[in-house]
Amino acid sequence: MLREVFEQHLRFNAMIGLRVVSLAPAAPQLAFDMRPELIGQYLHNRLHGGVIATALDTVGGLAVAVSIGEKFHDESAEQVAHRFAHVGTIGLHTSYLRQGIGKTFTATGQVTRLGGRIASVQMRLENEKGLLIATAGADYVVS
Repeated sequence: MLREVFEQHLRFNAMIGLRVVSLAPAAPQLAFDMRPELIGQYLHNRLHGGVIATALDTVGGLAVAVSIGEKFHDESAEQVAHRFAHVGTIGLHTSYLRQGIGKTFTATGQVTRLGGRIASVQMRLENEKGLLIATAGADYVVS
C-alpha cells in the first residue's frame, strides 16, 4: 500500500519520478533518475535544490510511515491508514554538500525518534557512485 501511495497517488512524487526502492524499517529508500526537467543549473547539468529537498523530505515521510506501520502492526489496515493521513512536515533543514550531479539518486531515511505527536528523521541523498550529495533533518507531526 505504501509503495502505491508514494509512487502513484502523490502526483508530485510521480512527476519527479520517485520510486520506492526499499521499505526496510531501519532505512527505507526512494530513488529517481536524472532528467532534463529536474535540472537547476543547466551549464553543469545538476539537480535543482528543490528536487533535492523534496526527495529528502519525501523519504523522511516514508520513513515515518514505515515506522508507524511497524509500531501499530496490530491495528487494522484502515486504522493505520488513518494514522498515515495525519503525517506532515513541520520542520526541515537541508544541507547541500556537493553538486547534484549523477544519473540516479537514492534517498534514505532513518527515524531517530517516533513519539506520540512528533517524529524526528535523518535523511541522506547519494548518487549512483555513492557520493553524498545532501543530508537533512526533519520533524513530522504524527497525530
